Amino acid sequence: MSIEVVAYDPSWQDRFEKVAAALSGALADGPPASIEHVGSTSVPGLAAKPILDIDVIVAPEDVPAAVAALVRIGYRHRGDLGVAGREAFFAPDEEPRRHVYVCAAGTLNVRNHLAVRDVLRRRDDLRDEYAAVKLALAADPAMDIDTYIARKSDVLQKVLAAADLTDAERRQILSLNDPSSTQ
Repeated sequence: MSIEVVAYDPSWQDRFEKVAAALSGALADGPPASIEHVGSTSVPGLAAKPILDIDVIVAPEDVPAAVAALVRIGYRHRGDLGVAGREAFFAPDEEPRRHVYVCAAGTLNVRNHLAVRDVLRRRDDLRDEYAAVKLALAADPAMDIDTYIARKSDVLQKVLAAADLTDAERRQILSLNDPSSTQ
């Protein structure tokens, strides 16, 4: 299965806002939450897989209540998929295509998502370098998702070096994205 990476689409922000409004409504009577558009579709000008990534960030003790709120509006809970502090969901509909996660505030996963987004929004050079890598990888019709993620690791490490993450945290992220890395 090939990887689809497309040019930036300004409508991604509008699509995020509609999903965020529905998520906010579901959480209105529940725990306080920050709903963040993360991933490549959140960076103006960045080529991306046309799938929104959305983190619903809550206090660690509020994760179960937030999970329950999303389930009530039709999201199907998938568990943490091996990432502690992050609960994944299948969306109740197909449009817009999206990955939605309930995340415990302060975890490395959340800090990673926000750091990558924020650095790429302010550093056109890194945004363009990252886009070039993604497009080159996606051009290979035999590319699989695990290899795609692993081969983006070098440029993502450059992005994270421009963030406030420690060397140890960057190594931990690298080991998650590219288990074969020796750093």
